[in-house]
Amino acid sequence: MPAGPRLADLAPDQRLRRLELTVIRRLDGLLHGQYRGLLPGPGSEPAGSREYRPGEDEVRRMDWAVTARTTVPHVREVDADRELTTWLLVDASASMEFGTAELDKRELSVAAVAAVGFLTAGVGNRLGALLVASTGLRRFPPHSGRTHLLGLLRALLAAPRTGDRGEPLEPPDLADALAAVQRVATRRGLVVVVSDFLDGLPDDPDRPPPWERSLRRLAARHQVLAVEVTDPRELELPDVGLITLIDPETGRRREVCTSDRRLRERYAAAAAAQREQVRLALRRSGATHLSLRTDRDWCADIARHVQSQRRLAAVPAGAARGGTR
Repeated sequence: MPAGPRLADLAPDQRLRRLELTVIRRLDGLLHGQYRGLLPGPGSEPAGSREYRPGEDEVRRMDWAVTARTTVPHVREVDADRELTTWLLVDASASMEFGTAELDKRELSVAAVAAVGFLTAGVGNRLGALLVASTGLRRFPPHSGRTHLLGLLRALLAAPRTGDRGEPLEPPDLADALAAVQRVATRRGLVVVVSDFLDGLPDDPDRPPPWERSLRRLAARHQVLAVEVTDPRELELPDVGLITLIDPETGRRREVCTSDRRLRERYAAAAAAQREQVRLALRRSGATHLSLRTDRDWCADIARHVQSQRRLAAVPAGAARGGTR
C-alpha cells in the first residue's frame, strides 16, 4: 500500500477511495493486455485444438476428430466465456482480525476482493459474495458494475468484529460456507476463497482439513482460486520477552517467554508445517493457490500471480514436455 495512515485509521469512505486508487492505478500499471484477467478461464467458445497433456487436461475435452486424423491425442481449446460470474467466499472470522504490519488480515482480504472485482470486471460480468462472519453467513447476490463492487467492499469493511458484537453466535465453519457457495454457484464460473484456512486444521498433518472435500467438489465444476492470507507473527515469534498469546476463535490465553530461542525455533517449525499442510490440501483439492502476507506488497504479489498463470497457460504442449526432459 502507499505510504500514509494505516487503512484501519481512515474513515470508511477514505478507506474505499484508498483501495480503489491502489487497485486501479497500481494493478493497471503492473498488468497489461491479456494479463489483466484474474485467471485464464476454460471458457465455452471453440478456438481450435492442441495436443493432450496427461495429468493436466480433462478427458471430456478430447477432440476425437483431430485425434483420429493425426493419431495423436488432442483436446479442444476454447476462448474465455463472454460473461463470467464470480463468487467470492470471504472469511471474516475472528482469526482474520489479527495483524502486525500495514494491514491486518481482514483488511488484506478486503484488498484482495477489490483486486478480484477489478480483474474480473467486464461487460456482463457479475460478482457475488458470501461473507463468513462471527454473526453468521451473509450473502450478496451477483451483480455487475462499480457501484455494486463498492457496496460490497463497504459491507466487508463494516462487518462487525469480535469486540463489536453483543451476544456471541456460533459462526459457520469453512466447510459449511464452501457448501453454501456450491448451492448458489449454479453456473460454471470462477470461485475465489479468501481465508487463512486455519479453520479446523487437524493436529495430525496426515489427516485432511474438514474443508478440503468441499473445496474439491467446488473445483470439480468451477475454477477455484484460494487466496491464503497470513501475517508474519503467525510464522515466527519475535524475541520480546514475556507475552500473552490469545486464540481469537476460542479466547484461550497462554503466557509465553519468547526469550527462549528453542521455543521460538519450535514455534517457527510448527508454523511452517501448518502452512505446508494448508498448501498440500489446496493442491489436492485442485484449487489455484495465491498467498498474500500483511507485510508484503499485495498488489505486486497479485500481479506476479496473474502473469505466472498466463504464462503457464500459453506454454505449448510440446514445449511443456521438452522442459521436463
